[in-house]
Amino acid sequence: MNSITIGMDLGDKTNFVCIVGDRGTILLSKSIDNNVESIRKFFRKYKRTTVAIEAGTHSPWMSRLLSSMGCNVLVGNPRKLRAIWESDCKTDQRDAEMLARIARFDPNLLYPIQHKGEQVQADLALLHSRDLLVRTRSSQINHVRGIVKSFGERLPSCSTECFHKKAISHIPQQLQLGLGPVLILIAQLNEQIKALDKEIESISSERYPETELLRRVKGVGPLTALAFVLTVEDPGRFGKSRQIGPYLGLTPRRDQSGETDKQLRITKAGSPFLRKLLINSAQYILGPFGEDCNLQRFGLRLASRGGKNARRKAVVAVGRKLAILLHRLWKYGEIYDPVYKRNVLSRRKAA
Repeated sequence: MNSITIGMDLGDKTNFVCIVGDRGTILLSKSIDNNVESIRKFFRKYKRTTVAIEAGTHSPWMSRLLSSMGCNVLVGNPRKLRAIWESDCKTDQRDAEMLARIARFDPNLLYPIQHKGEQVQADLALLHSRDLLVRTRSSQINHVRGIVKSFGERLPSCSTECFHKKAISHIPQQLQLGLGPVLILIAQLNEQIKALDKEIESISSERYPETELLRRVKGVGPLTALAFVLTVEDPGRFGKSRQIGPYLGLTPRRDQSGETDKQLRITKAGSPFLRKLLINSAQYILGPFGEDCNLQRFGLRLASRGGKNARRKAVVAVGRKLAILLHRLWKYGEIYDPVYKRNVLSRRKAA
């Protein structure tokens, strides 16, 4: 079985499988149903083979299932597989064949990724659900404010938690019937978000106590700390903490040719959700409520250089440094020191 390679193009209801032999010949090409029973039945006689699939909706459970059956599963990064998605003749059958041939020739060309464990994936779903509820609440609040403005009135400024209580008395009488149900939904969303916040606190303390180390950084709350731990999953994956920047898409692209070496926008690879949280934390650190620390000094120094988009670039740079700092605190179990270099010099002088 080690002499064959299997490529499988995952679909929502059916998967297309292509088996390539050691001489590059196609031994089998067929479609199978996309469910656990069909997958088990088909791969029962192909244990210990290399199976190549693309990352997608079904790839997490599929890779776990095939790995439990003894297969060597390679989950390709779709963004890197230009030979597949730029093909002039793109079909499920051809995609499965290309996956098998690439895996057979050089698995590194798949830029394989590693899916998270089942429990980690479930905990991440909790964070994403909370994010969805928050965005839904913001959309509904903006809807209410916009409708009231169109009638020449304006609602008072207040926090999102008490918006439904303060807004009701300022809404014009003719809008009470139309906007009343929206205010009820906002109140219900507040309760759901509070319940999820309590669950996040509970999960952090029970399953991921390392988040306590990360939350010592002022500006990093329970949501950001837990999202960082769940996304990285294992700090040992990175030999150096600086490697976390490219992993989260916080480093600039590069286009170098001859004497030309352009510095482009950040890659935005990795998790958009965690990247957004890190940027929000960086905004807080550089804002009026951020404490005096090395991160803040670094960001303000970059922002003071002036130029176009200096502040925005400084925020991204602080977000990248924050990710590096969090990884180091987690990996080595260090206690966060806001002004580390200054304190080290003071101890050296005292000695």
